[in-house]
Amino acid sequence: MSAPRSLVLTASVLLSCGALFSAFVPSPLTRSAVSAPVIALPTAALSAAALVTPTIAYADDSSVWIPALSAVGAGFAIGLAAIGSGVGQGIASGRCIDGISRQPEVADDLRGVLLLSLAFMESLTIYGLVIALVLLFANPLIK
Repeated sequence: MSAPRSLVLTASVLLSCGALFSAFVPSPLTRSAVSAPVIALPTAALSAAALVTPTIAYADDSSVWIPALSAVGAGFAIGLAAIGSGVGQGIASGRCIDGISRQPEVADDLRGVLLLSLAFMESLTIYGLVIALVLLFANPLIK
C-alpha cells in the first residue's frame, strides 16, 4: 500500500522541483568588444554552468540566482536541522521513558543524560538557524 503513496510523493517532489527551477531566469551575459561566435545552448545547460563555475557564481547587479538559491538553501538548512533534531529528540525521549519504566531506580541518572543529550541536539538546530541567517542576511557570495 505504501508503493503508490511513495510514487505519488516522488512525482510531486519532481514536479515541484521542475516548477521551482523553471521560475529562475539566468542573468544576461555581457559581451566583450571582441567575442567568439556564440553557440545557442539550452537554458538548463547555461544554468548548470552558472552554478558549477565559481567565477560565475558571484552575483552581479542584475543576477537573481544567488539570492534566490540562498533563500532555498536557508529553507533547507533550517528545515532539515529542525526535522533531524525533532526526530532525534523524540527517539531519545522515548528510549529514556522505556529505560525509566524498566528500571525506576536509575531514573535520575537517565534524566540527567537525557537532558544533556537534548541540549546537544538542540544546539545542532541552532547551528542550522545560524547558517540560514548567514545565507539570508550576510551572504559571502554577494558582493
